[in-house]
Amino acid sequence: MATAAPTRIPARRDRGAALHDGFLRHARFRWLKIALLLCLACIASYLLIDVTPHHNGGSWYGYTLGTIGALLILWLTLLGVRKRAMTAGRWSLKAWTSAHVYLGLSLIVVATLHTGFQLGWNVHTLAYGLMLLVIASGIVGIIFYAALPAALSNNRAEMTQGQMLDAIRAIDRQLHDAAQPLPHDQAALVRLSLDDDPFGGGIVARLSGNYPRCGTARAQAALRRWTGDRPDTGNDPLERIDALLERKRAMLARLRRHLKLKALLEIWLYVHVPATFALLAALTAHIVSVFFYW
Repeated sequence: MATAAPTRIPARRDRGAALHDGFLRHARFRWLKIALLLCLACIASYLLIDVTPHHNGGSWYGYTLGTIGALLILWLTLLGVRKRAMTAGRWSLKAWTSAHVYLGLSLIVVATLHTGFQLGWNVHTLAYGLMLLVIASGIVGIIFYAALPAALSNNRAEMTQGQMLDAIRAIDRQLHDAAQPLPHDQAALVRLSLDDDPFGGGIVARLSGNYPRCGTARAQAALRRWTGDRPDTGNDPLERIDALLERKRAMLARLRRHLKLKALLEIWLYVHVPATFALLAALTAHIVSVFFYW
């Protein structure tokens, strides 16, 4: 009697790496190859075509590369619109994102050759500099999306952000009840933790993960003047509160790491998006001035 062939179970892949590989490796690096071909074609034509007296943005060759670069920039800005339509196929969001990344990088070559390496203090160089800023911030975003999702998943330990907040609230309720028999000065230390904003400190604290004014840490440090560094969990109310504060600090550390990683995944957009709009404005001024003085 023949036995059925064992079912092959595909190897599990890290979710963050799969997402990263998805758009960077899409269709076996199709858009990387297209972008490389575009760059090679521009470099070869730059070396083979003779422009008198030298290559510059105002030559017919410079206008050609400038037109290609401007059209690429306009098309690249449409990714935000494309994200609102989730479809599959040749122009799926994954394919569009892959093209966005690699064609965006090819702009470094296209735009640089367009200038003919003739740069100065003018609106044309401003547009070029803003383009490099947009590309650089995009590279930072790719690096973050390559590294941070796995760290975010590992830190959460299958807990959602809401569940982490619920766990902290549950510890706060236990701290409130445990502090009832304490004298005023010791109960005030517990209130230091209960009344503290665990996310205070602004964007600097969020990105650094450093909360030097954390009420829970300060309360525990002060409380250990009575309990020492190694509290047990016996019937002593101070020792029980110390153990609860230790649990709360651990949960706060996990939640703050979670928020830090989420902030890092988003912070690059606060440079990338405004710089993109500034680039469009500078590009418009660049094109208008070129045609005005043509």
